[in-house]
Amino acid sequence: MHIFLQNNAGVTKNVKVGFSWTTLFFGFFPALFRGDLKWAVIMFLISAALGVFTVGIGAWVSGIVFSFVYNKIYIKELLEKGYRPANAESQAVLERNQIIARAA
Repeated sequence: MHIFLQNNAGVTKNVKVGFSWTTLFFGFFPALFRGDLKWAVIMFLISAALGVFTVGIGAWVSGIVFSFVYNKIYIKELLEKGYRPANAESQAVLERNQIIARAA
């Protein structure tokens, strides 16, 4: 499911909510291509560290874990940078997935 986030300058981003298939198959590269350098480096270092000690199996396991959480992390960071849901449907999806609190 995709949502739209928009900042004060009018820049709109189309962001996927939920499981990240691209992170599962390509590791830290989706974060790198999105310009999310901080999380690209974090994912790379964790995968490398776990892979070294477990002959590659730990890197595979960390990839699975990040596949479940990375999109949520990315959305939260965009919200912290000033992005807001661009429409009511995006707002509802974020509330339903408990990424933002329900409006009072």
